[in-house]
Amino acid sequence: MTIGVVSYITAAGIFFALFMVLLTGRTTGLPRSLLAFAAAVSFLWAAAAAYQAAFATSLVIPQLLELLRDFGWLIFLLHLLTNKASGKELVSKSLTITRHGIYAFTTVMALLALYIHFSRSGLSFIGGIDFQFAGQLLLAVIGLVLLEQVLRNSPPDLFRAIKYLCLGIGGMFAYDFYLYSDALLFQRIDPALWEARGFINASTVPIIGIALARNPQLSLAFFISRRMVFHTSALVASGIYLIAMGVGGYYVRDYGGTWGVVAQTIFLFGAGLLLLILLFSGQLRARLRVLINKHFFHYKYDYREEWLRFIRTLSSSDQDIPLPERVIRAIAQMIDCPGGILWLRRDNGRFEPEAQWHMDLEGPVSEPSDSSFIRFLEIQKWVINLDEYQRDPSLYKSLGDLEMPEWLSAVPDAWLISPLILHDNLLGFVVLARSPAGHKHFNWEDSDLLKTSGSQAASYLAQHAISQALAEARQFEAFNKLSTYAVHDLKNLISQLSLVVSNAARHRTNPLFMENVISTVENSVSKMNHLLTRLRDGVQSDSKKMVNLAKLLEEVVHDARSTKPAPVLECRARDLTVTVDRDRLASVMGHVIRNAQEATSEEGRVVVRLQKVNGHAVVEVEDTGCGMDEDFIRARLFRPFQTTKGKSGMGIGVHEAREFVRSLGGDISVESRPGEGTIFRILFPQLAVLEPVRYQQKFH
Repeated sequence: MTIGVVSYITAAGIFFALFMVLLTGRTTGLPRSLLAFAAAVSFLWAAAAAYQAAFATSLVIPQLLELLRDFGWLIFLLHLLTNKASGKELVSKSLTITRHGIYAFTTVMALLALYIHFSRSGLSFIGGIDFQFAGQLLLAVIGLVLLEQVLRNSPPDLFRAIKYLCLGIGGMFAYDFYLYSDALLFQRIDPALWEARGFINASTVPIIGIALARNPQLSLAFFISRRMVFHTSALVASGIYLIAMGVGGYYVRDYGGTWGVVAQTIFLFGAGLLLLILLFSGQLRARLRVLINKHFFHYKYDYREEWLRFIRTLSSSDQDIPLPERVIRAIAQMIDCPGGILWLRRDNGRFEPEAQWHMDLEGPVSEPSDSSFIRFLEIQKWVINLDEYQRDPSLYKSLGDLEMPEWLSAVPDAWLISPLILHDNLLGFVVLARSPAGHKHFNWEDSDLLKTSGSQAASYLAQHAISQALAEARQFEAFNKLSTYAVHDLKNLISQLSLVVSNAARHRTNPLFMENVISTVENSVSKMNHLLTRLRDGVQSDSKKMVNLAKLLEEVVHDARSTKPAPVLECRARDLTVTVDRDRLASVMGHVIRNAQEATSEEGRVVVRLQKVNGHAVVEVEDTGCGMDEDFIRARLFRPFQTTKGKSGMGIGVHEAREFVRSLGGDISVESRPGEGTIFRILFPQLAVLEPVRYQQKFH
C-alpha cells in the first residue's frame, strides 16, 4: 500500500466521521446542512482519490468530485457571508453575483474535464498554461478571499469560533493554492505534494471541529455519555499499560539469562495483578471521573443519566432496602460518596436519625428544630461543605448565625450536609461521607445537584409517610368497623340474657326452664368467645364450611322463639347447602328475624321460609308488622347508623347483613307496605362454594 493510498484513506475516514457527527447531531439549520454536504463530498473525493492512487489509473470521477468538493465549501462560506450581510442591499447583490459566478465557473470546469477525458486531448492556452490547473488555482483563490471576508465581518462574540473555522477551511484552500501554483509553473503535479494532500486535508478536520463546538449556530450537540468516555478511557489506558508491560516483559526475558523466562512470568503476573487492583480502586475511578468531567465536557454531570439512576434507586421494588436507606444511596452515589446518614423531623419537632448507610453514629442523638444549624438549613437552603466551613467559617456565618452541632464531630468522615426541602420547609437532611476523589472537585454544580435531588427525595419521603399514615388509618377504620359489629352482636346477646334474667324469678323451680337457661348461657359464651377472637385477630373470621340452610334456620328459629311472636319455619327445600362462615350467617339470619319480631305485635305473625327459585337458595322472612314506606327503604334502611329504634338501636344490623350476603355473591331485597308488613328476601347463588361476586338481580 503506497503513501498516497494511506493518505487519502485517512482523509476519507476523517471526513466521513465529520459527516456522521453532523448528521446525527441535534442542531438543525441550513448552515449545518451545507457543512454536512461539504463534508460528504470531501469524503467521496478522498475515497475516489485513494482508489485512483491504489490502481494507478486516470479517472475523471476524482476530478469531478474535487470540483464538487470546492463548490460545497465555497457555497458554505457564501452562506455565512449572506447571513452577516442581511439588510445590506449592495453587499447582498454582490454575493448573489458571486454565487451565480461560482455556479457557472464550476459547471464550465466540469464540462471541460469531461471533454478532455473523453476526447483524449490536452487543452492549453497562451504560453502553454493548462486551463484545468488555472481553474483549480482560481477556485482556491476564491475560497481564500471568501474566508478573509468571513473573518473580517465576524461579530466579536463569534470571532473565537470563526477563527478556527477559517483556519481549518483555509488550510485546505491554501494547500490547493500551493499545489496548483506549483503544477501551473512546472506543467505537472508534483507526486509528493499530491500524496501529502490527503494527510493535509485530514489534519484540518479537527480544527473545524473546534470551531463547531464553540459556535452556538453550528454546535455539534453530539452526545457521548460520560459512562462511555469513562469506560473507553479505562480500556485504552489498560491497553497501553498491557503493551508497556509486554515490552517490559520482553526485555526482562531477553536480558534475564537463565532466569529470563521465570522473571518474565513473575513480572507479567505482577503487572496483571496490579492492573486488577487499579481497576477496582474506588479512589482511582473517582479521580478518573473528575478528570473526564473537567476536561471533556461542558457540564460536570450527565444529568439525564444521573436523574434516571436517581429515580430508579428511589423507586426500586426491593423490599429488603427501606426507602430512607434508598434515599441515602441515591443522593450519595451522585457525587461518589461512600455512605451517609438520613435525619428526619419527628412529631415532637426534633430531628433524629432515620437511616444509615455505610456510616456510623453512636448513641441516641437528636437536633432541636430551633437550633441555629436547623434554621440555617431551612432558611438558606445551602449545602454545607464542612471542609469549607473549617477553612472559612465567616463564609457561612455572613448569611446567618450558624453553629455546628456537637454530635457532628463524632461522625467519622463527615463531609457534606444536604437539606431535604419540601414546600420551603425542612423535612430532614443527609450527612454524606467524604468522597474518595477528595474535596477539591466540589463546586456549585455539585451543590445544585444535591439541592435538586434533595427536594425530590423529600417529596418521596413525604409521600411514603402519608402512605404509612393512610395504611394505619385504614387499619384503625377496619378495627373500628369490626368493633361496631361486635358491639351490635353483644347487644343482641345481652338482650337474650336479660330475657332469661327477667323470667328467672318466676320459673327458677322449673327444670325445663333451667335447662333452657343453661343452653342459652352456653350459646352466649360461645358467641362472645368467637367475637373476642375476631377482635383479637383484627379480621373477621373466615372459617367457611358446608352449611345446610334448613338445619341452620331451625336452630336460629328455635333460639328466637323465646320472644313473641314466635317465628314459624317453612322449609320447602331441605337439600340446599352453601359454603360460608356458619356463625356469621346465623348472626345475620337471627338479626333479620329479631327485626321482624320487634316490628310485629305479639298477636302478629313471623314466617321464615326456605325455598329454591330458579336454581338459587332463597330465604324469606315475612312479618305482619308496621311496615316501611318506599322512601325509608330507598334512603335509610341499608345505610349504617340509621335506626328507627331510638337509643336502643345502632342502625348497622341490616347494613352488615347486606354487605355480608353481597360478599358471598348474593343480595337482599325488601318488599314492604306501611301497616301491612314486610318481606326480607335473602338470595344466595346457586353455587355450592360462594364466590365474592355481587349478584345484582332482585326478586319482587
